[in-house]
Amino acid sequence: MSTSLFTDHYELTMLAAALRDGTADRPCVFEVFARRLPEGRRYGVVAGTARLLDAIESFTFSAEELELLERTDVVDRATLDWLADYRFTGDADGYPEGELYFPGSPVLSVRAPFGVGVVLETLALSILNHDSAIASAAARMVGAANGRQMIEMGSRRTHEEAAVAAARAAYLAGFTATSNLEAARRHGIPTSGTCAHAFTLLHDTEEEAFRGQVEALGVGTTLLVDTYDITNGIDTAVRVAGPELGAVRIDSGDLGVLARQARDQLDALGARNTRIVVSGDLDEYSIAMLRAEPVDAYGVGTSVVTGSGAPTAGMVYKLVEVDGRPVAKRSSHKESRGGRKSSLRRHKETGTALEEVVFPHSAEVEVGEHDRLLAVPLIRGGQRVGGLDTLAQSRERLRAALVTVPWEGLKLSRGEPAVPTTFL
Repeated sequence: MSTSLFTDHYELTMLAAALRDGTADRPCVFEVFARRLPEGRRYGVVAGTARLLDAIESFTFSAEELELLERTDVVDRATLDWLADYRFTGDADGYPEGELYFPGSPVLSVRAPFGVGVVLETLALSILNHDSAIASAAARMVGAANGRQMIEMGSRRTHEEAAVAAARAAYLAGFTATSNLEAARRHGIPTSGTCAHAFTLLHDTEEEAFRGQVEALGVGTTLLVDTYDITNGIDTAVRVAGPELGAVRIDSGDLGVLARQARDQLDALGARNTRIVVSGDLDEYSIAMLRAEPVDAYGVGTSVVTGSGAPTAGMVYKLVEVDGRPVAKRSSHKESRGGRKSSLRRHKETGTALEEVVFPHSAEVEVGEHDRLLAVPLIRGGQRVGGLDTLAQSRERLRAALVTVPWEGLKLSRGEPAVPTTFL
C-alpha cells in the first residue's frame, strides 16, 4: 500500500519551489531529535523504526494520488512528473528500536538530495513520535509493575490504526500481551482477553454467564467478577469453575483493597493458584501504588495508548547540513545544532550510564572501553540494511538498556534526564 500522501502540503510546496530554483538536488542531511523530554520524564524509548522503514519502502505516488494533487492544484506539472518517479534513494542511520534517547540525541539521520529527503518529514515524525511516546510510557508502567504481567487493552481508546501501532510499541517496552488481534496478525504479539460485563448482563444470572464461559473456554479462563457484587462473584466463580479457576478480573473500585479481599477469599475457597487481574484506568502511578498488593497482572488501556499524558515524543525533523556545510535554525527556544552528528553513551565499569555524547560525525572522539556508539545503519542507497533487530531483540535491547539507567532515573517523580547530554 502506498504511503506517499502521508506528507504535508508544505513539504510539497518546498519541493516544488526547490525544483523550480534548482536546489532540489543539493545533498542534504536531515536529523530527527527531541529538544527535551516530555514534562516529568527522565528517559525516552525509541520505537517505530521498523514501521518507518516499511513505510519508506512503500513511499511512492500512484496515478490516483498524482491526479488528486493535480486536480487540487497542490503542485505544478514539473513537480507531478518528478513525484511520479519518486523512490527514496538515500541513506539513513539511527538509534535501533528499544534504545534509550535523551534531549538532543540524533535518533535518525537521513542523507539524500533535498527533494528526496524533505518529503519524508511528516511520515518519519508521525511514526517515531507516536510509537516512541507509547513505548516510553509503557516502559515506565512495566518498571512499576516489577515483573508482573502487563496486558495492553487500549484499542477502544484510540484510532484503529494507532491501536495496532500502540500494541506493538507497548509489547516492545515489555508488555506481556495485547487484546488487539490485528497486532497479533501483523507483529506476532501474544494476545489475551476475557469476557466483558456485557456477557454477564446477557444472562439471567451471573452463574449462567460464568458457566457458559467455562464450558466454552475451560477452567483456565479469567472470569470478570465485579459486574454486581465482587464477593458473591468470586464465590460463584469458584463454585462454577472449581479451585483450578485460572483468574478473576476486577475492573472497578479501590483495587488495592479489593485485591487483598479477593486473595483472602480465593485462598479460603481453596483457589490458591487462581490469579488476580486488575484493570480500570490504570497508569504507571496507580500500578506503582498497587505493588504491595496481591495482584498478578494488570490490564492497561487509555493511559498506554495516549502516552500516559505525553501522546507525542516531541521529536522534530530538521535540515542540519547542505553540500557538506552545517546549517542551523536559530529561532528562540527552537534552536537546532548544525552538521551531521554521531553519538555515544559513556558508562561506568559497573555498566551504569554516565553521559550521552553528541559530536560532529567527522570528528575523532575517543571511544572508551565502556562506551557504546548508538546509531546503526538502516538504509543504504534506498535499500533497507539486512540483519536489523527483530521485535523480540528490540524488547531485549530495551530491557538491557534500562538496567544501565542510574537508579534515580527510574523514579516516576519529576526530575532531570537520567543521563545528561554533552555536545562537542
